[in-house]
Amino acid sequence: MQTITKVYETYDKARSAVADLETAGIPMADISVLANQEASQDYDDDVDQETEVGPGAGLGAVVGGTAGLLTGLGLLAIPGLGPVVAAGWLATTALGAVAGGATGGIVGSLIGAGVTEDNAHIYSEAVRRGGTLVSVHTQDHNIAIVQSILGKYAPLNPEEQGAAYRNGGWNKFDPDGGAYGFVKSENERDRRSI
Repeated sequence: MQTITKVYETYDKARSAVADLETAGIPMADISVLANQEASQDYDDDVDQETEVGPGAGLGAVVGGTAGLLTGLGLLAIPGLGPVVAAGWLATTALGAVAGGATGGIVGSLIGAGVTEDNAHIYSEAVRRGGTLVSVHTQDHNIAIVQSILGKYAPLNPEEQGAAYRNGGWNKFDPDGGAYGFVKSENERDRRSI
């Protein structure tokens, strides 16, 4: 079993990747999505405003024939990210860490899933700044297809993102840092596209 994690600049790219993963037969229980609620309204049709993330939340339903995992995304707050929409095992793990007072929060959850510490900080910061994270637990025989699908939608390059963040004075993800809102996230996307 391996965990493959990517961050996308927009929720729409992440949604497309998740739909393709599901079409390829990757079990919904093995896919997680995490997005900054304040950074985009693109996920609104998928969010169940009544549901908080918990074990099994957001799993099993289908929206318009695509992206079953994304139906009923739950809402929660993660230190440093602020309000997020989330579904899947990573959201449940992060929620458990927050509720239990465990150190590490989202960074610790990513590291626990096999992401390097440096990339865990970069991915967490990317979500804080408006990106959408997709993480997949996959059997060894599915690694190539998962990597192909996740690579198809132009994920952010963690080395380039980390370098860009560090050039701006960033050192590592700060769970006490403020969440990015829509305008600040759009400015971040504009900077990346230059």
